[in-house]
Amino acid sequence: MTSPAPVLTIDGPSGSGKGTISQAVASRLGWHYLDSGAIYRAVGQAAAWEGLDLSDADAVAACATRTEIRFEPGPDGEPHVLVNGKDATRALRSETAAAAASAIAAHPPVRAALVQLQLGFRRKPGLVADGRDMGTVIFPDAAYKVFLTASAAERARRRYKQLKDKGVSVNLDSLLHEIAARDERDAGRAVAPLKPAADAVILDSTGMPITEVIERVLAVLPASLRPR
Repeated sequence: MTSPAPVLTIDGPSGSGKGTISQAVASRLGWHYLDSGAIYRAVGQAAAWEGLDLSDADAVAACATRTEIRFEPGPDGEPHVLVNGKDATRALRSETAAAAASAIAAHPPVRAALVQLQLGFRRKPGLVADGRDMGTVIFPDAAYKVFLTASAAERARRRYKQLKDKGVSVNLDSLLHEIAARDERDAGRAVAPLKPAADAVILDSTGMPITEVIERVLAVLPASLRPR
């Protein structure tokens, strides 16, 4: 019997740098990458396009089952997200899309509809899974887990710079308020609340350069799996 592909989960709150770090780590390892947040944003976007009420759990869950989500390289070299054949990458970067993802993620039927899709990303040689419940709910058997965090102020500054660099208009104070509100909502929800897995390595990246964070995450893996 063959063993399943190894999984490194990187969970944490909004703006903690999970996406940047996870993509860099996956690239260094030559592993597959799962951006679970993009999947929830994509479903939220699809539901919005259909004019659905995001508080209607059953309607959004039905939307999730019929929504096609693909990740493909874009002309800029960055991963692009296609939702029902339409490039939704720019739309999914907005704070509106982030808030929609957080709202629908609180619905058990929606989460159930997307579990199998996420599990399908586990393939050889390995997977780096980025999200909020990768180590607690989706891949609880993962041998390697990191909970990446930073202060709310630091996360707001990082997100502000990221969005400004991508040409998105955003206000720093509003962003800080939204991040704090999302933290409270994600940590307090009844289903898969945001919290570190019991066996996760907690890494506070406040004031830490990206290169150091990447090396700290890679250090969680045994030497036999680390890039040479």
